Amino acid sequence: MPVPIDLNPNWWRDAVVYQVYPRSFADGNGDGVGDLPGLISRLPQLAELGVDALWISPWYRSPMADAGYDVADYRDIDPLFGKLADATRLIGTAHGLGLRVIIDIVPNHCSDQHPWFQAALAAGPGSAERELFHFRPGLGPDGDEPPNDWPSAFGGPGWTRVVAADGTPEQWYLHLFNEHQPDFNWDHPEVRAEFESILRFWLDRGVDGFRIDVANLLVKQKGLPSRGPLEAAGQPSPYEDRPEVHDVYRAWRRIADGYAEDGDGTRIFVGELWVHPTSLKRYLRPDELHTGFNFPYLQAPWQPSALRAIIDSTLDLHAEVGAPATWVLGNHDVTRVITRYGRAESSWSLDGVRVHNTPVDLDLGTRRARAAALLYLALPGCAYVYQGEELGLWEVEDIPAELRQDPTFVQSGGKDLGRDGCRVPLPWSAHEPGFGFGPADDAAEPWLPQPAAWKERAADVESTDPDSMLTLYRAALQLRRAVRGGLTWVDAPDGVLHLRRDGGFECIVNFGPSPAPLVPNADVLLTSGPLTDGDGLLPTDTAVWLRHDS
Repeated sequence: MPVPIDLNPNWWRDAVVYQVYPRSFADGNGDGVGDLPGLISRLPQLAELGVDALWISPWYRSPMADAGYDVADYRDIDPLFGKLADATRLIGTAHGLGLRVIIDIVPNHCSDQHPWFQAALAAGPGSAERELFHFRPGLGPDGDEPPNDWPSAFGGPGWTRVVAADGTPEQWYLHLFNEHQPDFNWDHPEVRAEFESILRFWLDRGVDGFRIDVANLLVKQKGLPSRGPLEAAGQPSPYEDRPEVHDVYRAWRRIADGYAEDGDGTRIFVGELWVHPTSLKRYLRPDELHTGFNFPYLQAPWQPSALRAIIDSTLDLHAEVGAPATWVLGNHDVTRVITRYGRAESSWSLDGVRVHNTPVDLDLGTRRARAAALLYLALPGCAYVYQGEELGLWEVEDIPAELRQDPTFVQSGGKDLGRDGCRVPLPWSAHEPGFGFGPADDAAEPWLPQPAAWKERAADVESTDPDSMLTLYRAALQLRRAVRGGLTWVDAPDGVLHLRRDGGFECIVNFGPSPAPLVPNADVLLTSGPLTDGDGLLPTDTAVWLRHDS
């Protein structure tokens, strides 16, 4: 029987949210690319997994220069993924299964095929249309140098020069990402009004919230000064974490709260915020965003001291503004957790440098990822699961260059292999073509090649294996629903983290080289791996959930 969605206004404070990267989740029409009908067909598996909501990466109409993060129409679904009616059906089906739906919103930039940008190109310098973006004359005698020194996140300068129809070079436009992704001018009231209208468009269709792409980049310093002299003088970035951006999110929060006041349930915002922790809390004040991704935790190495320090600082920071912490191990932009934890250097750095093709011990990485799952799901707050983590998938690093689609790979000249390796389509059925990613009959090859070894990680195989990663996640998510209260650390030997929550719930993780003792007279609820035979000790790189009544 369908489970009606719960209107608990605080659902978001301890929810587990599953990230769907739609082109790689499930292919419903057999073209080799995931789509909304495919996702709808697999929603029962997500409900069975035990998550509370799903976050869907961009599904909007787009030329796909950056996998949908270059939006041409924010009010329509790209034909690659389906139709607007499919989105409506997805939201209703998910709600019927007790799943909320969070969608991506991409407010910093759009596609160069967006009607506004096309109108700006046609209107020419000095026009009102160009004021919606950042057009500037170039530097140098002929204007052939970029207006400032701002870079693109994908490599190279953050500016591209427009060439008029007659071949004459003219103004430059700002794009902090791909050249096909011009940045909006968020000082313009029309831009702000447009995005408030877009929010209402999707809220009216029942979405439960938005994940805000690069939420700290929207507002730029007036005059667009070069960053080099500012950094040399110890001044803040001219385009990151500007104080004016908070006015945008206060306005957005008022819109979301208005829907809750009308009895439609709490609608939430989660920000992608690559900012210093002291800045993060400003976005999480009660009148701004509900949550923000905790990237320091994702970046942390597999070391108990580092993880405990980040857990403590995260909880302290969020308590100052009354917001729940958000825990995450991976997403569509970073190397998969099994591969990270299987390397000698297990962290992923904030400067965006991805480590590729260095030795990986997949058995070690899997053992650590299982323990990491029990640790982060034991923490107070909400948690995000990136698709495939529940199957124990690893980073695919041997994708041929000609099949790679991430603009990072192209703009870095191949020096950075980019993010395709964590975006490979999921394996659903071990014995079907494409591991069941598409229909069994006459389906095209998945848009990125799947490793043959993923046959053992297919969902149908893991679903009946009591020792699989999928079984572990299902059990953990079911038990997690009864875990409440704050976190207290329990004294433990070196190399061991031991935490306690309300009701006698405890989690112990052994990072050390030797087996560690368990709590006497405690009931073992779940372990990430087998305990040491005979003496019941906790092996290295293993976690256990316990219930202890005394």
